[in-house]
Amino acid sequence: MFKSGLEEKVSDLLCELGVDYEYEGQSFPYTIQHLYTPDFILPNGVVLETKGYWRPEDRRKVKQVITENPELDLRMVFQDPYKKISKKSKTTYSKWCQRYGIKWCAFHAIPIDWLT
Repeated sequence: MFKSGLEEKVSDLLCELGVDYEYEGQSFPYTIQHLYTPDFILPNGVVLETKGYWRPEDRRKVKQVITENPELDLRMVFQDPYKKISKKSKTTYSKWCQRYGIKWCAFHAIPIDWLT
């Protein structure tokens, strides 16, 4: 029932002393503050984030950054936008971006209007 020997010892002590308690009876939300440092910030305000391999934690980070900073014009530049996000998934990097409304391109085809 307990995750550690110390928890069990504290439980035994509380019981011995007649102290009522709940073991892991509630959960409390918390947020850890993070900072996002984009790869490239252009003079026109466009933010370019480049990815070869796009790890799941990096996808979560991008999603959270755009959720918490809706004014940020973040765009993804991929080495291979048609690479699947995992071996078992049919979703590609580009489809993932489309799902979340993120502009994307391949590194060899960055639209000129993104740069000016």
